[in-house]
Amino acid sequence: MTENEIAKIIVDAAFHIHKKLGSGLLESVYEVVLAHELNKRGLRVVRQVPVAIDFDGIRFDEGFRADTIVEDKVIVELKSVEKVLTVHKKQFLTYLRLADRRLGFSINFGSELIRDGISTVVND
Repeated sequence: MTENEIAKIIVDAAFHIHKKLGSGLLESVYEVVLAHELNKRGLRVVRQVPVAIDFDGIRFDEGFRADTIVEDKVIVELKSVEKVLTVHKKQFLTYLRLADRRLGFSINFGSELIRDGISTVVND
C-alpha cells in the first residue's frame, strides 16, 4: 500500500471520528479511537512508538515518542488544542526527519471543523 493510499484512509478516519465524537476530548482518547478505526480498515497501527536519535555518535533511546505510526510509513501526530502553533509544525517536521519517514499528518481534533485541523507534513 502506498503512502497516498494510507493518507486517504487516515483523513477519512479522522473525519469519521470527529463527526461522531466532536472536539474537546483528550488527545489520548482520539489516539486510541483512531488506532481502532484504522485497524478496522485493515491498517497496521502502532502507538507511542519510541524513536531514538543519534547525536555526536551516540544513540539516545529517549529521542521522542511518535503518537501513531501507520503501516510503518506514515506518522500521525495528534492534538486536541484550540490552535496548532508554528512551533508544533516545525517540531513535527523534525520528528519525521529523525524517524526517517517522508509523510506525516498533524491532526488537531480540537478544531471546530476537522478539515481545518488536518495538516499534511512532508519530509523532503
